[in-house]
Amino acid sequence: MGSTHLLSLLNDDLLIRILSLITHDSDRKAFRLVCKTFLRVDSFHRTRIRILRPEFITTLFSKFPRINSLDLSICPQIDDGAVATLVGYGSPGWSIRLRKLVLSRSTGLKATGLEMLMKACPALECVDVSYCWDFGDREAAALSFGGSLRDVKMDMCLGVTDVGLAKIAIGCQCLEKLSLTWCIEITDLGIDLLSKKCTQLKHLDISYLKVTSGSLRSISSMEKLEFLAMVGCGIVDDEGLHYLGKGCPSLQALDVSRCDRLSSSALAFLINGHPSMLHIHASYCFHEYPNKVIQGLKDLKNLKTLILDGAPVSESFFKNINFNCKYLVEIGLGKCKGVTDMGIFQLVSGGRSLNVLNLTCCSDLTDNAISAITDSCQSLLCLKLECCNSLTEKSLYLLGLHCSLLEELDLTDCFGVNDTGLYYLSKCTKLVCLKLGLCTNITDKGLYSIARNCSEIRELDLYRCKGIGDDGLCALSSGCKRMQKLNLSYCSEVTDKGIECLGHLPELSNLEMRSLLNVTGTGLTALATRNHRLAELDVKDCANIDDSGFMALAYYSRNLQQLNLSHCAISDVGLCMVMGNLTCLQDAKLVNLYNVSTNGFEVALRACCGRLKKVKLVASLRQHLTLDIVKTLRARGCRIRWD
Repeated sequence: MGSTHLLSLLNDDLLIRILSLITHDSDRKAFRLVCKTFLRVDSFHRTRIRILRPEFITTLFSKFPRINSLDLSICPQIDDGAVATLVGYGSPGWSIRLRKLVLSRSTGLKATGLEMLMKACPALECVDVSYCWDFGDREAAALSFGGSLRDVKMDMCLGVTDVGLAKIAIGCQCLEKLSLTWCIEITDLGIDLLSKKCTQLKHLDISYLKVTSGSLRSISSMEKLEFLAMVGCGIVDDEGLHYLGKGCPSLQALDVSRCDRLSSSALAFLINGHPSMLHIHASYCFHEYPNKVIQGLKDLKNLKTLILDGAPVSESFFKNINFNCKYLVEIGLGKCKGVTDMGIFQLVSGGRSLNVLNLTCCSDLTDNAISAITDSCQSLLCLKLECCNSLTEKSLYLLGLHCSLLEELDLTDCFGVNDTGLYYLSKCTKLVCLKLGLCTNITDKGLYSIARNCSEIRELDLYRCKGIGDDGLCALSSGCKRMQKLNLSYCSEVTDKGIECLGHLPELSNLEMRSLLNVTGTGLTALATRNHRLAELDVKDCANIDDSGFMALAYYSRNLQQLNLSHCAISDVGLCMVMGNLTCLQDAKLVNLYNVSTNGFEVALRACCGRLKKVKLVASLRQHLTLDIVKTLRARGCRIRWD
């Protein structure tokens, strides 16, 4: 039976079911390319889209009739004028069915445009304006026109105060999820009004706000609140946790990491009041053994996540965890003093179902600890072992033998990792993320083993692995076609040949290659001409790349959003070409470009001032650039960092 006839047997309902199981963008793209029927089914099935140019919105929404999520975060031309044109053009059908809108880093958008969007999208339930640094109370007031909003993300909206939050609280009383991380102008007053007006809130993040325990007293009245994050709220003390312990009856997850004025007894009091708690994050809170917290865990029979990074622990801690927390699937012990082989044995004995284990900087651990983990936790998905310097290739042998489901492994700065160990580890064929930075004993031979067997890898860190060269990168380009993120910084043996091989990685979008002195414009040209997916590139200190490489980058790498050119040999002409041609570029680091004149900087910045959102320049340049270009950049929403 021919393949064409076989495809004809697949009706639309079956194809839609198949498509729903395809999660990766590259696989969905391959699905669309099979035939017109598959393309039509994908067009009907697609519900979200991310675009670069706003003028295509109406066309795309008519082509994809089920789109309800729009991402404009990479669109550099979103400002009030673009929104006015968009909202007033053609049929309003696209905006009426919109449920989710992502405007992250849309620094050119102001209150007028945001208000137009809110009014044009009456069914909007979720909006993300995170990292819109200049957003203030006027923009917050514009958001308040979204009366049906249930999820608002406002991280790093530095200008929003209690007044703006009050507008949102009054106008969006259906809110269920709100993130205010780093909105540093918000105080107890704003949180108090929020708690009174938004009674449906289930998820609240107030991390790094300058709030006191008074805010927690207000939050304690939220009967439906399930998740509360307050990372880095250094003014909050034990009194605040006592308020929470008596309130928030639905609370299931709490993150009090880096709240260094809290005691273990206060957290234990909160735990005692919430026996249904599922997730506790308390990293870098306790300088002494958190005895009260550990004793309180006996009441949390269903606890799934416990993160205590940085806390001193003892063997009794591990016994208590093993005995009381039978359903624990994630535990974080990074930089905890007192973590030993015996403690790990006691933690995992009895057949634990741990999926995620963080043992970063637990330097006393040996292969015996890994033996205990691999014997008991064969469903392990993520293991972090950074700076565990006593581990040898035996640990990797055990991981390869028993932990076939492992997806993420961090071996950064583990001296015992060598080529033989990577050969053993390559049996973990489901690895997606592997970090080998500062593993100075690995070479191309070990990387070849990984490339041959671990075809699912998407992120690989080889920072300062000086034994890695061109042959290893060629092996990666053949075996790891799904690679998306790669760090080669300070891999001094890499030359143009190795960088050219990376052009054969079709999904590579994030490449860090600092201080590769053997790479020239030839290598960068070869990479740019073959790979058009690059979105983030760091070539800092690549002193031998000349304008030929940067010209190729400007011509071919049109999807670049972040670029670090610091300490490179680029000239005035090269910089102007790069900054003018890369229409997606939003973040540029341009420190110590010795071959670029002040006039070159001026022209280059003018060429991209309408879309650049963040730029880093050497401090001495501040005295020489015209005041006009600095004002223009800031007026367009660009943050300038003077280094």
